[in-house]
Parts: sequence; C-alpha cells; structure tokens
Amino acid sequence: VAAELEFAKARETDCGLLMNLLEEGKLPLKVTHNDTKMSNVLIDNATGDAVCVIDLDTVMPGLAAFDFGDSIRAGASTGAEDETDLTKVHFSVPLFKAYTEGFLGEAGKALTETEIRTLPDGAKLMTFEVGIRFLADYLNGDVYFKTKYPQHNLDRARNQFHLVAEMEAKRDETQAVVDAYL
Repeated sequence: VAAELEFAKARETDCGLLMNLLEEGKLPLKVTHNDTKMSNVLIDNATGDAVCVIDLDTVMPGLAAFDFGDSIRAGASTGAEDETDLTKVHFSVPLFKAYTEGFLGEAGKALTETEIRTLPDGAKLMTFEVGIRFLADYLNGDVYFKTKYPQHNLDRARNQFHLVAEMEAKRDETQAVVDAYL
C-alpha cells in the first residue's frame, strides 16, 4: 500500500481546509445528513418523485460541503465504488454540473458565497476521506466496512483516490460550474 499511503500523505495539508474555514468563521455550521446518496432517498415508484430522506442516524451539525461532497462522490462517478478496473471509473463533470444545478437551484439562497465556492472542495475532501477510511479499514483487518473478498477495501480506496486525482485535474471546470451561481 505504499502508493496509497504516499497519495494520502501528499494531501495532508488539504484535510483541514473546510474545518479551518469554519473555525475562522468563514463557513457556517448547519444541520447536515452526512450520508447523502440516492439510496438514502425514498422515491415514489409511480411518480418518480422523492418522498423522504432516510437513514437519519447520521444527522448532526456539519457543513453544506459535506453533504454536497458525499453526494458528488457517489453520484458523479462513472463506476461503482468497488470497481477494480479504474479505466471505468471517472469523475464526470456533466454529472457534477447536473447535481450542482439541482442543489444550488434549491439550496443556493440559503448558502453563503464561501459555501458555494467551496463545494468542489467538499466533493474532493469527502471522496478523499472515504478513500482514507477504506484504506485504514483494510490496514486494520476490515473491521468496519463489510467486505466480499480480502482486498475489497483496498480496491475501494484505490477507486476513491482515483476519483480524487480526477477531481483535482478537473478543478477549474468544477469551480466554473459553482461560480456561475455567484
């Protein structure tokens, strides 16, 4: 796991970005779900409309970028979270844009300029955090996440780190998407 550890260490200074902005009073604390993904929204089969959000045990104070970022991590990837063929895993800017339009179309007026500007950071950092969690669980003997085979969490970590690298490469594009709402 030397390459994965090096990848994580190279981004150590990025980890505190959002929390530092919170401590400096530049980001407000809000109520957040903290496990924002489509599987936690009940959909009416007849209408296709969202009925309600579920899995509320994770609701607590947090940052808007946490919920946005976790949604992007899960929803703007072209591959499954445990896809081992990384040529199938890409960070989709069109999916990012579609989600951002919906998110900011509904929540934008409730967000500060700094919250909007840091949404791409939330996407990267939540993806990075989950990658680190998968890697840590692999190194600790797979005690937290359920696995289907011995290197499952390592494959998940590699997948998430691959997405992080693509998010970094496409940062200017994602920043332009959110800046259009300022």
